[in-house]
Amino acid sequence: MWDARRQALEAFLAEKAGARSARIDDARLLSGGAIQENWLLSVSLTGGAHEGVLACVLRADAPSGVAVSHSRAQEFALLREAFAAGVTVPEPLWLGDASVLGRDFFVMRKARGTAAAHRLMKEPHLGGDRERLVERIGEEMARLHAIRPPVERLSFLPAPVRSPALQGVKEFRHFLDGHHTAFPALEWGLRWLERNAPETAQPVLTHRDFRTGNYMVDEAGLTAVLDWEFAAWSDPLEDLGWFCARCWRFGQLGKEAGGMGSREALFRGYERVSGRRLERDAVLYWEVYAHVRWAVIAVQQGERHVSGQEPSLELALTAHIVPEVELEILRMTGGRHA
Repeated sequence: MWDARRQALEAFLAEKAGARSARIDDARLLSGGAIQENWLLSVSLTGGAHEGVLACVLRADAPSGVAVSHSRAQEFALLREAFAAGVTVPEPLWLGDASVLGRDFFVMRKARGTAAAHRLMKEPHLGGDRERLVERIGEEMARLHAIRPPVERLSFLPAPVRSPALQGVKEFRHFLDGHHTAFPALEWGLRWLERNAPETAQPVLTHRDFRTGNYMVDEAGLTAVLDWEFAAWSDPLEDLGWFCARCWRFGQLGKEAGGMGSREALFRGYERVSGRRLERDAVLYWEVYAHVRWAVIAVQQGERHVSGQEPSLELALTAHIVPEVELEILRMTGGRHA
């Protein structure tokens, strides 16, 4: 992408930074990002408030995306709101559009550390004290959930509904009804969710993909919460349930909070900052919801590969986790009656 667009991007960066000139010294595509592309840039700026070498990340549309994913302009607005609310996110710098790179994008300051889940599982020194890390993540969720509608700069978000759970069930069922393959276990999960759906007294801004792999840590602890493309007004327990879901523990099944620590540490941090006592059974509902939602997303990701829209081994392999997730849905709901 860079050979043809480097000059345009350098001019963009110089203008936004108020610099006399900008030179991209290095550009490296970061791993991951099945939905978006992330490029690590080292930029030399001459003049302006950012003079010197700026380490930043350019986040751009991937060649193919997921329909429910926010645009880059929308994700940039979400990042700005979270940053202003004190959530630990990379500082959002500048928003760009397709006139510069041929794709929409934004630039944010580079955060320290790594988000790679496989490293976090194998290198226990990363993140510092793991129980404290998980507690800190609970605190970050609580700060995020202090953002409540209406927020003018987030007017692009669909209006909150009385039951985000039932709204999600409706969307999942619509997709599965139109799909060429039947998934009886997912239909079972949908029915269970439908019969046990709570109403949400106070919708809040939720990340909706807050999990290990979507936050960064260094040796001392948390450095940034990433990937805001699915954020929405929803029930605050959706984020807690997603983080605790078995499908996001990366083999560390006994560490119920993201494969990193205890569920109680997560809840303790959340309760301290939010001032709200969490109902454990209520969080369990959203864990079941998380498994159904992830299974539907995995089917959609597989379709991107199978359809030829975006041939990708990563997308193809994602679809193969569906039976495992279906088994967990049955395990969680089989003995629980409406």
